[in-house]
Amino acid sequence: MSGMDINPIFPRGEKNDAFGQYFVGQSYLNMLTTKGVVIGNVTFEPGCRNNWHIHQASTGGGQILLATAGSGWYQAEGEAPVSLTPGSIVVIPAGQKHWHGAKADSWFTHIAIEVPGTNTSTEWFDAVDDEHYNNLIVQGENA
Repeated sequence: MSGMDINPIFPRGEKNDAFGQYFVGQSYLNMLTTKGVVIGNVTFEPGCRNNWHIHQASTGGGQILLATAGSGWYQAEGEAPVSLTPGSIVVIPAGQKHWHGAKADSWFTHIAIEVPGTNTSTEWFDAVDDEHYNNLIVQGENA
């Protein structure tokens, strides 16, 4: 994929090889801080999305997404997809199975904030397959 056609607030970062097994397509990660609260700038190439996952915690925990550039999707299990554009905010409680990523025709960048909690971890599940993903585009465009 050639250069990004969006202008993100923070630099794109390096290829997200450490978590690549949990993504369909190429993502990039620029950790903004790991002191106190973990905050990362995540960039998705068009069509890239992460697998279904849950942010687990005994207390507190979860994740907050701040969309900063491009156009993307967020979907919680059992709920309709949510279109994300710059300025969109998603608050994901601990224990909520979900996924997020770019739309098929756009780069997408969001800030991912790990909400502090006790016994926090991320549990990864299956990829969001092409059939499910492509059907979301139709639903989202007609919503």
